[in-house]
Amino acid sequence: MSSKKDRIKDVITELMERVMDRVLITDPFIKEKHHSSKPLYAALVPDEIFKGSHFERRFVTPFGGVWEKLAEVVASDYHRNCLKGHTIVGEVGTESLRRIQEVLNRLEHKGKEKIKPCWDDELKYILDGGGEPIPTSVICDIFIDSKTTGKKYAFELKGPLPNSDQTKVSKEKLFKLMAMQPPQVDFAFYALVYNPYGKKENYNWAFPRRWFDMHNDSSVLIGEEFWNLIGGENTYSIFIEEVNLLGKDYKERIYREFLGIEPPETSDSGVLI
Repeated sequence: MSSKKDRIKDVITELMERVMDRVLITDPFIKEKHHSSKPLYAALVPDEIFKGSHFERRFVTPFGGVWEKLAEVVASDYHRNCLKGHTIVGEVGTESLRRIQEVLNRLEHKGKEKIKPCWDDELKYILDGGGEPIPTSVICDIFIDSKTTGKKYAFELKGPLPNSDQTKVSKEKLFKLMAMQPPQVDFAFYALVYNPYGKKENYNWAFPRRWFDMHNDSSVLIGEEFWNLIGGENTYSIFIEEVNLLGKDYKERIYREFLGIEPPETSDSGVLI
């Protein structure tokens, strides 16, 4: 049976091989086509700039799904039951549903009143609403029915710099999940796959901070705390180690095979920490 390290490596390698096949074989950058379709750009800007953006577009889009695949791989190993894109069905009271919209509207349209997000206070207010039960369904990015802890976890999984609209939708889904009666999950989290700011207390991307207290809300997980929760102790360290090892090899291949130049002298620049 393969190790957690091997499974993480396999997921990332599969993505990178698909990207390399696309940019080198099935959809390469064709200089003549670029000159024909964008003659003004070609006259003003070196081809290498657009060749780089050609690669970026074919890399960034498929990488979004890789986070969920990685989460599924490590969570299935540790918790022994994990699903992607799982629909959770339950009932939420009419007044609780109204209060969910009220909380979100207040955060979106603050006006003169200074309103700061506070998950625990907001959730208590919503749960106190109750009302006539209304059938409600929520599709969560990752669902874990843990055989290790005996608990059920739902996650909204986002990249490190999500936009405001994405975050609003995620918070609404988390509120609905936690307001379902009888309870369908024990925990619901807004999770970011890594933290470009280093420590959690330094996270400073403005858009999600409109909706969550990113430093203190119990529903927010960033980077290491997310991966270690779903995969067990040291999962994040293993993930970082594999990304950096694979990155060294793929960077050299991209320089030589895609850009057609020799790699610069090796350095620690671009290393994930």
